[in-house]
Amino acid sequence: MESEATPDGDIALETSRLLLRPWRVTEAVVLRELWTERDPRVPSRRRIDADGHPTLAELEDSIRTDRRSAGGLLAVERKASGDVVGYCGLVDNGRGSAGEPELAFELLRRVWGQGYATEASLAVLEWARSLGYGRLWATVWDWNVASRRVLAKVGFTETERTEVDPVHGTTLFTTRRL
Repeated sequence: MESEATPDGDIALETSRLLLRPWRVTEAVVLRELWTERDPRVPSRRRIDADGHPTLAELEDSIRTDRRSAGGLLAVERKASGDVVGYCGLVDNGRGSAGEPELAFELLRRVWGQGYATEASLAVLEWARSLGYGRLWATVWDWNVASRRVLAKVGFTETERTEVDPVHGTTLFTTRRL
């Protein structure tokens, strides 16, 4: 995995098949597709609502606004085809220990099962290590077997911590030392 800064100072991570980099406003359509594909067990605040929100314009605005946030979710671009197929990166949403960001990833259904989530996650783990982090964590729904498998492949272990939601299922907390 290679890590470098782009001409405008943004981070770019490169693997044999992928480029992880900041989102471009024109790629909001990919984010919208991710929102529409989400499992119905995902809480409604993370799916397109009855009024069609978030709209494409709202997602474009989000990319413009969040562009300079530290770390963040990087677009996952396939180098061979140049298409963006999801995201992977670090987020700090206050659910974990201080100084320990969360690894997060989500890919379009059409590319599931091709190893991209694992490859992107490994690149982000190496990047996190280079930034001086000693440990990361990740959450996953108990019913999301594929994501649980990816987290296990990249070295995360499930902890005893869970959050039970009677409607959406149980969130499992995992950690990994770097």
